[in-house]
Amino acid sequence: MYWHHDSYWGHVLRSGMDMGVFDGCLVAEELAYGCTGIMTAMEASGLGQTPIIIAGNKEQQKKYLGRLIDEPLVAAYGVTEPGAGSDVAGIKTRAEKKGDEWILNGQKMWITNGGVANWYFVLARTNPDPKCPASKAFTGFIVEREWPGVTPGRKEQNMGQRASDTRGITFEDVRIPKENVLIGEGAGFKIAMGAFDKTRPPVAAGATGLAQRALHEATKYSLERKTFGVPIARHQAVAFMLADMAIGVETARIAWQRAAWMVDHGQKNTVMASVAKCHASEIANKAATDAVQVFGGNGFNTEYPVEKLMRDAKIYQIYEGTSQIQRLIISREILTAATQTN
Repeated sequence: MYWHHDSYWGHVLRSGMDMGVFDGCLVAEELAYGCTGIMTAMEASGLGQTPIIIAGNKEQQKKYLGRLIDEPLVAAYGVTEPGAGSDVAGIKTRAEKKGDEWILNGQKMWITNGGVANWYFVLARTNPDPKCPASKAFTGFIVEREWPGVTPGRKEQNMGQRASDTRGITFEDVRIPKENVLIGEGAGFKIAMGAFDKTRPPVAAGATGLAQRALHEATKYSLERKTFGVPIARHQAVAFMLADMAIGVETARIAWQRAAWMVDHGQKNTVMASVAKCHASEIANKAATDAVQVFGGNGFNTEYPVEKLMRDAKIYQIYEGTSQIQRLIISREILTAATQTN
């Protein structure tokens, strides 16, 4: 590996359950270096937990976060639907209040840990008025996997990150007690979006870990493979590709570190979280593609490690907000700040 986080491991282990986002990102990058599918399964459980961490009351936190400490269980984050991904305001899953309960109906899609989670954070529309602003139209719920009416679909066969369990989930007349509402009716959209400030830095760290692995594999191979009598690393065309990969890895790492540090220190990191996620995901894709190029024909073969890196990398530009959505968030924040200044 280009460099290791060995000096941090003692701190990470000592911090125990008091780890911040920065510490979690250090772990995420190392896990992703080995396999981003495994890292995604673990990070997605963190995503599912985050709404309860930032918005749950003490009873909800003790009951649902406590489970994940007591047993080897995972959570999931249920927002995306078959017809609503980036357009979160377009979700159609509905919850109607009946007495002291809510009745949930709808379908989610591409839910990581969908088939193995013990419970889900679910965002549902609770105000049927299409003119109601998104900030008031949705409510966040904690939904248990074993409740009647909760039905995960088949495990999806994805292009990459196949170790991650991704499924659709159907909710049919699922009865949710009022104590499983987060904050209150209409607060769901803000909770769902607020979670991303804490979870996008780990995604960026995962993408950085993949890029680091691509650089490592390409560097190692370039010193072993010879053409025209010398290792291909001695050809400037290859050497400069390695240099560009290193530049990408280092800048992606700095980006997630700043985004994570900011949120750990109580600073608004919305722009930096999106910058880190967008930049690192594109660096991961370029590094993986360039690694395949360095391997030549071998890189296109499943006997070599880089084809998996290339397949695994693509989803980083899609999940937890596409690269286009990150640019939308960044531009809106910049323009809002400029308008307020003027």
